[in-house]
Amino acid sequence: MDEKKLLERITINPNIFGGKPIIRGRRLAVEHVLGMLAAGDTIETILEGYPWLEPGDVRACLAYARRVVGHKRIEPLHLESHG
Repeated sequence: MDEKKLLERITINPNIFGGKPIIRGRRLAVEHVLGMLAAGDTIETILEGYPWLEPGDVRACLAYARRVVGHKRIEPLHLESHG
């Protein structure tokens, strides 16, 4: 499935989570799925927790995040070496 088709799964509804991006109009925010992935959950674990969710929905969250990061500059944390 191409990225454009994947991104059609991400919707915004001002009445759900204050207009944050959600998956297919459901009450599951993209940021929540990304947080689960960042915490180490597998796609399989996420799908088990949300039976209506499809693998393409998780891939859509990743594609959405890539698009957002690609358009915004995020400053990395600079650590100084003491030694």
